[in-house]
Amino acid sequence: MTRYAFIFARGGSKGLPGKNIKELLGKPLIVYSIETALQTAKIEKVFVSTDDGQIATICLAAGAEIIPRPAHLATDNSPEWLSWQHAIDWVNHKYGEFEQFISLPATSPLRSVEDVESAMNKLHCSNVDICISTTPANRSPYFNMVKETASGNVELVNAPSTEVYRRQDAPQVYDITTVVYVAKPSYIQRVNNLFAGNITHIIVPKERAVDIDDIYDFKLAEAILSSKGQLC
Repeated sequence: MTRYAFIFARGGSKGLPGKNIKELLGKPLIVYSIETALQTAKIEKVFVSTDDGQIATICLAAGAEIIPRPAHLATDNSPEWLSWQHAIDWVNHKYGEFEQFISLPATSPLRSVEDVESAMNKLHCSNVDICISTTPANRSPYFNMVKETASGNVELVNAPSTEVYRRQDAPQVYDITTVVYVAKPSYIQRVNNLFAGNITHIIVPKERAVDIDDIYDFKLAEAILSSKGQLC
């Protein structure tokens, strides 16, 4: 089975300018994802799809191959799913078809090799199209999340069929993380929606599920890595 890892990194970022190559404890953020992919035994190649020359240079030095991303797929409004499809087409043309597409977003530097392998194995052993990563949610639409009604009042997002007095009694819900996505390439090519098919998940602990979107997320990741002694 041929498995390839992909990292998608645009040059622009509004939440945290230059975040994909911003140094996290002395190492460009995106390099954490590349290194995890290279350390995952069953991943044969690592590709970075980018429109940015500086990102490309850093990623080449770290051991990744560059997929030039067209400008129309690198705008603030470009769905990343289209970049996934473009990357698969590019790789199929250059190397032939492959069996597993593994997306490792640069914004999740705390993932482990075991997280990636778990998702790869879950997809392989399940009759599904894609495996996503999740982490237990802090809040629940069945217990302490509300929506505003037309009259201006509020009600639970999802009213349970029976009374729920404790959060522990509500159905378990999860936050989707950006730790890892593993999919069949044919599924990505066939649909335009992550949830259009059969989906399974792996559960990742919160300390490995930090998704860097702004400076506060960045400082949290920095603190967690520092506490583990992962200084460069």
